[in-house]
Amino acid sequence: MFTGLVTAIAPIASVTPLGTDQHHGKRITLRVDPQWLQGVQLGDSIAISGACMTVVALQPDGFAFDISAESLARTTGLDAAGALVNLEQSVSLSTKLGGHLVTGHVDGVGHVATLEQIGESWLLEVDAPPELGKFFAYKGSIVVNGVSLTVNRVQDLPQHCRVSINLIPHTVQHTNLHQLRQGAAVNLEIDLIARYVERMLSTDRSNRHV
Repeated sequence: MFTGLVTAIAPIASVTPLGTDQHHGKRITLRVDPQWLQGVQLGDSIAISGACMTVVALQPDGFAFDISAESLARTTGLDAAGALVNLEQSVSLSTKLGGHLVTGHVDGVGHVATLEQIGESWLLEVDAPPELGKFFAYKGSIVVNGVSLTVNRVQDLPQHCRVSINLIPHTVQHTNLHQLRQGAAVNLEIDLIARYVERMLSTDRSNRHV
């Protein structure tokens, strides 16, 4: 479990195929500040730009994780050498919940429609897959590349759901969101509570027709 508060950004140092065909995944090595790594152990869960991954190797200046072909197909930005990724270690019972409850399970890939500075802040508009639209609400929560953000507007359009978000300068400077450009792909996670509410409502509707 995570909070969506990014505590470090790190470059992908190397990408090593785990096999010879499309059914194999890859081993990804990140170069990370040694201080950030203090306390990290083999088997720990770390959110990598919003995707929960397991530490499989540790080095003095970084760590590695294995990502399956299935996860690669359902995420973006996790296997490009040199790319910056957002990092967050999993929470403990003493962790401050400054963002919201985040699972690290990417629900879909969205694309940046707009990123422009307005005053001291930035307007970020993301086009999400239409099937995720019902999970977004005004003043609700969304995770973009592992960052907990607040929804300012939702537009249900014919081909997608457009979500508008305000980014404060601190968020832009301390995450990889500053690298986004129009058309860029991003990892999205819907609100955990909304996920269960939808499940309960859909089950209730099905039972009514029995």
